[in-house]
Amino acid sequence: MRRNRATQWMCTAGSLPANISMAIGVLITLSFIPGYAATGLQVAALVDMSLEELSNIEVTSVSRRTERLADAPASIFVITTEDIRRSGYKTLPEVLRLAPNLQVARSSANGYAISARGFNNDNGLANKLLVLIDGRTVYSLSLSGVFWEMQDVMLEDVERIEVISGPGATLWGTNAVNGVINIITRPAQDTQGTLFAMGGGNFERGAAFRYGRGFGSGGNVRFYGKADGVDNTALANDSPRQDGWERSQIGFRTDWNGANRGFTIQGDSYQGKSDDRPGFDAIEVSGTNLLARWTQQLENGSDIRLQSYYDHTYREDRLLFWDEIDVFDVEFQQGIPFEVHKLLWGAGYRHARDDSENSLFFGFVPADKSLDWVSVFAQDQIRLGKDVELTLGARAERNDYTDWEYLPSVRVAWTPSDNRLVWGSVSHAVRAPARLDRELYFPPNGIFIMGGPNFESEVAEVIELGYRAQPASVLSYSITGFHHIYDKLRSGQPPPAVVENKMEGTVSGIEAWATYQAAETWRLSGGFTTLHKNLEVEADSTDPVGPSALGNDPEQQWILRSVLNLTERQEFDIIVRHIAPLPQPAVPSYTGIDARWGWVPQGSSAEVSVTLQNIFDSGHVEFGSAANQSEYGREVFVKFLMGI
Repeated sequence: MRRNRATQWMCTAGSLPANISMAIGVLITLSFIPGYAATGLQVAALVDMSLEELSNIEVTSVSRRTERLADAPASIFVITTEDIRRSGYKTLPEVLRLAPNLQVARSSANGYAISARGFNNDNGLANKLLVLIDGRTVYSLSLSGVFWEMQDVMLEDVERIEVISGPGATLWGTNAVNGVINIITRPAQDTQGTLFAMGGGNFERGAAFRYGRGFGSGGNVRFYGKADGVDNTALANDSPRQDGWERSQIGFRTDWNGANRGFTIQGDSYQGKSDDRPGFDAIEVSGTNLLARWTQQLENGSDIRLQSYYDHTYREDRLLFWDEIDVFDVEFQQGIPFEVHKLLWGAGYRHARDDSENSLFFGFVPADKSLDWVSVFAQDQIRLGKDVELTLGARAERNDYTDWEYLPSVRVAWTPSDNRLVWGSVSHAVRAPARLDRELYFPPNGIFIMGGPNFESEVAEVIELGYRAQPASVLSYSITGFHHIYDKLRSGQPPPAVVENKMEGTVSGIEAWATYQAAETWRLSGGFTTLHKNLEVEADSTDPVGPSALGNDPEQQWILRSVLNLTERQEFDIIVRHIAPLPQPAVPSYTGIDARWGWVPQGSSAEVSVTLQNIFDSGHVEFGSAANQSEYGREVFVKFLMGI
């Protein structure tokens, strides 16, 4: 097994300053010294933005074009940079809890199960949700899932997170079956100057640094570095669980912008390590990525985009999963406007080399493999009248396991007035096989479960109907009903089991959220989802587990949020989340209450905040098997943010 050495020179979370209290004291002292340039820290920024301005936020994930959030015909929720700051959450998975159309559950100190519209699973196996960071796909090509402990960004650099529940396969490809998460960071020109962030609490600690500046004609660059750590959790019987985690990451972004063109180069490098587990070495991860993107506005009004990236990931887990993957991806798209049409088309190619080794429980045969994907897509937005737009889309995508897959969709949007949108869609999406489905051996030295050589793509036919409105200047809301019809879902047999496609059924539900401006400095928001699953094995199946193997999901969940400016320089925010019970393995329902107080001292470019999580809860379980369920209780985290 060759080991990636590109990140070994980075400082790790364990190398944070020994006298961290002294470093924090220095930062606090500096924050009161006049003369430091402001870095955009504004207590009233979110509340001062009107609901109309929030509805005018531009999004790109629904149609791959820039459009107003109010006009996007999809179940889309946007997490803004101010949402992130005022939540007080410290990690990307925690921030995703703000989206009411996602199911987010913590499975260990560093592990999360995240999905949309069901099929949630931990260990990176929630395989129907596509996740992108600045256009780079970050799911494991071996598992079709996401190892969330390997995905990180500097949260202060995030511009917005677009969360779409529902299929996005026509534009984004296979695996975008139940949703798309698109994490978009800020351009380099919006992150100029120096920023320090440091914090710690009874369970987590971290520090980050960013520096940005302009150069030449239209050029800007930023560099950042961050390190963080989280302590071990404990089981319900107070037994310690060796799942603590230390992680560090560095990166950069450079943008050149002209009148009609733009060019971006960005990259990241990271490494992480868990605590040693009894009888086993620690889990070690590392990775490096580099992305380049060129955009051009042509004289005829059309626009083109060419993007390419390289992504190297390494994960050494001698117990479960030991893998090293190199991915090269290139994609071209062009948008062409006509009088009543907006045509978008594109093509892409991806190549991956997978180099794996057997762990105690999992192995692949063959151990090493190269995989290729080719795709072509087109979408036409047709203006049928003043108030009605029809969107027709199709994608053809080839993979090495099932050859060509065809992914069509139809969307209709009706805007009876400027502040109302009615939309509906019918889509066909698939989850293509991964190595886990075809080439798995469990355990490697015997056969308890093995991949199915004839495993096909899982199929979903999806119907959606949505309504979005702002009936008053102080109120906006969105509601979506959905019905998914699944076929050829993954199933098995009694041991020695072979992975098959002999499960089917439906998933239906409602997603809704609203925002109310209660006062000039006080905003309330909330959302809920309902989920009804009706899955079953086919008549000729001998699957011994059944639908419970396809995810553990709550039938309801809701979130309430209060964002309040106490004064010009003080803010107080509360988040209340309720998750209904999980059926199998059984997990009781819980209600989590989090609060954050923030303060910007007079004449300062610093911010001090205190975040309390699970205030009234000494401990609750969120996910996992009965014998391996960690409890999460009260947490406090103090953070200092200073710009120079």
